[in-house]
Amino acid sequence: MKKTVMMLVFCGVFVVGSAMAMDNKSSDHAQHETQATMDRPKMGGMDHSQMDHGSSQEGGTFKHAVMVDGIHAEFQIMELASMNMSDPEGRTHHVMVSFMKDGQPVAQVVGKVKLIAPSGKEQIGDLKDFGSGVFAANFTIDEHGQWGVICLFKDMGGKHTVKFWYKHGAM
Repeated sequence: MKKTVMMLVFCGVFVVGSAMAMDNKSSDHAQHETQATMDRPKMGGMDHSQMDHGSSQEGGTFKHAVMVDGIHAEFQIMELASMNMSDPEGRTHHVMVSFMKDGQPVAQVVGKVKLIAPSGKEQIGDLKDFGSGVFAANFTIDEHGQWGVICLFKDMGGKHTVKFWYKHGAM
């Protein structure tokens, strides 16, 4: 029953998220975090309990940190090839997120990540538990431009949503 309710809520969030317009505005990931946060278009209405700490691109790894409902979530998007890894289904990128609350890893998390390509194509991946509050899923990122990233996760404190933009390749 819990799984059915979680899936219905998850589907509802993604239907709303899918309706958003994807803005292909150019911006450089190498810009300072604050400038990147100011330039980034917003997806849907950001919940007031979510505080965006910004994004950065370093050495081929995109990082995004956010505080949502007292939980610090730090995302990293990396090419599998740069990690000397491959995916049995041919996916190209690893989306990893760590959850911390009060300085401690949040280990009891169930969640999904949805990527929306600039063309509108969508992919959904279940977050796999790698231990110590670290979760990840693999995706195929094959279009240049702004990708919408939506993470819906549930912990002992309830359900939480994080939304942000990831710029892939030259635009």
